[in-house]
Amino acid sequence: MSWLWAIIVGLILGVLARAILPGKQGIPLWLTVIFGMIGSLLGNLVAGWIGVDNTKGIDWIRHALQLGGAVLVVALGAPLYASMKRGGDGGRRT
Repeated sequence: MSWLWAIIVGLILGVLARAILPGKQGIPLWLTVIFGMIGSLLGNLVAGWIGVDNTKGIDWIRHALQLGGAVLVVALGAPLYASMKRGGDGGRRT
């Protein structure tokens, strides 16, 4: 069941990250989910490092860090995916 939750959270965070970032991110939905899951893990690590990973009530700070991680991963991963899809030539024509 934890994998199902990870996929759902990854989907939500990935889609939110793509909505926050300006422009079009040319990544498929499956990669959006993976980037959201990685961002969630990054946010959880940072929350643990600063000591806000487990608070009473809703962990708003941890959730904000997870979203920030997803935005970062999508912002870095989308251009990388696009360059790999183009063949790694950076879009240059020779």
